Amino acid sequence: MRTLFILNDAPYGAERPYNALRLANALAHEPEQEIRLFLMGDAVFVAKRGQRPPGGFYNLQVMLGKIIRLAPERVDVCGVCMDARGMSDEELISGTQRGAIEKLAYWTNWADKALTF
Repeated sequence: MRTLFILNDAPYGAERPYNALRLANALAHEPEQEIRLFLMGDAVFVAKRGQRPPGGFYNLQVMLGKIIRLAPERVDVCGVCMDARGMSDEELISGTQRGAIEKLAYWTNWADKALTF
């Protein structure tokens, strides 16, 4: 099964990015599963390096890093969305990369399921 996760919401503003990463991590551990993540809109900040959430709060950078280790080179961040928010490629955590809508279209066709958070 091939699953595409599309994240739109800002980290720490809602629990959707947190729940998306929890599910992506669970699926990435399953045999016969392939996952891809595309971060767009305010979700580009999920891939921002140097996150320091308050003590006792989940850290999306750490969660995303675990997924990247299981599914390397499978996390793209919308470049237009990054530019609109003044975010540079140097601010991305290792294992993520600037992506484009054409890649999202390709991954959408590739996927058996596309989940939007």
